[in-house]
Amino acid sequence: MGVSSNESIELCIFDLRRGQHEGQELDKILFFFPAGLPFSKQLSVIGLSEGLITFTRIFSPEAACEVIEAERHSHVFYEAEPDIWMVMVVEKSNDSEPIWRDDALRKVLKEIHLLFVMFHGSVRAMLEKEPGGELTRRHLYSFIMDYLRACKTRSPWDNCCCDFLVGKKLVLPSFRECLKERGTVQMLTIGREAAIEVQSLVRVLESSAGNTPCYSLILFQDLLVSTTLSPDDTINLFTYAVLRLTPHALSSGASSWSYLRKGSTASNVATESNMAYPSSISENLYGSSDITPGEDNHYHVVRPLQSDKWSKGKDGYLVTDLWGAEVGTWVFATPTVLLQQTGEKMYLCVYQHRSLTLMLLIPVSSIPNGEQGVSAVKQKVLENASLKILKVEEKLSKGWGGENAYHVSGYRYLLVDGDRNVSRASPATKVTTLTKESLLAMNRLRQEVELEKNRAKLDSSNCEKDLEMCIRAKNNAWVISRVTRGKELYMVLEKANETVLYASDAVEKFSDRYCNGTFSLD
Repeated sequence: MGVSSNESIELCIFDLRRGQHEGQELDKILFFFPAGLPFSKQLSVIGLSEGLITFTRIFSPEAACEVIEAERHSHVFYEAEPDIWMVMVVEKSNDSEPIWRDDALRKVLKEIHLLFVMFHGSVRAMLEKEPGGELTRRHLYSFIMDYLRACKTRSPWDNCCCDFLVGKKLVLPSFRECLKERGTVQMLTIGREAAIEVQSLVRVLESSAGNTPCYSLILFQDLLVSTTLSPDDTINLFTYAVLRLTPHALSSGASSWSYLRKGSTASNVATESNMAYPSSISENLYGSSDITPGEDNHYHVVRPLQSDKWSKGKDGYLVTDLWGAEVGTWVFATPTVLLQQTGEKMYLCVYQHRSLTLMLLIPVSSIPNGEQGVSAVKQKVLENASLKILKVEEKLSKGWGGENAYHVSGYRYLLVDGDRNVSRASPATKVTTLTKESLLAMNRLRQEVELEKNRAKLDSSNCEKDLEMCIRAKNNAWVISRVTRGKELYMVLEKANETVLYASDAVEKFSDRYCNGTFSLD
């Protein structure tokens, strides 16, 4: 979760190609939080960011600016699309140790953009269709504000998350999330028999669509079991599933984790939303997020991250009214997404049985008769796959070790496979037992590792370097990192012996037993 602090945070999106003439400066602003700031302040932040981007390009034209550290602020940059920048300005705390990690904040920006594009398409394409930018701003505002309120718990037992509202403060990932990795999926480990059953189910799902090429994603609890999508599309759909579609996401509803601290009642949430743009001039620039389909179809904004908008139907399929209804009917429109790899528009059909969630993606172009055709495919899936779904769920449930399935006694760890975009970590309930000193030390260690990795990328040899770092925290805990061949291990040992040799030996044992010796020094 984030931490409550007095540090100010500003988040903005702007287009360098817009607002280049005097009197048109506001055109470049596509999103700004907090939107209640005077436009002079917003333009000041964006102007400084634009200046830093231009200045750093002089020295590094090929590598985009990522972070600028000033005395009182950190500026985190992400070029989401050519000349469309997302910038987060974070006021530094008075603590001796930094509570934020630049790479973690950049990954928040990246995740926002990837999810936005999956549902709405690229920002540039929207601006080209509607050069005025009003519709683009409304989409961005609604989507990002919903995202900031959205549940980002990566596990149903991640009770380090809570509701938080102190005024309108934005609370982002801090050192307490140093043993998590955004932009990765968490896999369920299954045996050979279960794997065969899952593969058989995947074949049945694909055959149910007839000659239509389709893709599938299968989750158990909040863990990935199977995917036929590209790695990038898998991450995007997995992220959305954990946010809104899994049994835990459906049951947690609006009372879950959020980046925006919320009040104890619904009225407090509404008040915060209304206060975001308190002036009429802001309304004119950004528009209102409270748009209903009946008001103006031209400006209807689909809000896929709204809470409490998905529910399970009698047939097991999840339904939502977020995409409106089919013209002339009371039938809810099937959700659609855009694949990152191909740009193809897909129908998203989600079926759920107990802890098993199946996501079937069907090309819109292959279903000429719209909702009627989608309904036929869904019915075919029920006819062909129902028994296999029951069998797979039963097998996975029997083999599931529960909330502490991946806990290793004495260790608090994070494993990251960068080549496969997969991570595994100690259960959040175990991580919360670590002291603040240990977490701050790990946060600092990860920052150092990321700096070394970035230096290696800029190295002309362009070869991956093995890396090992070890820090003794103020509370005498050992905080260790090993990086080799695209894989990373981060570990905290609070009960370790006094010697570094003991800590190193503990890492070796962990590597040999749980990582096939990947991180062993032999």
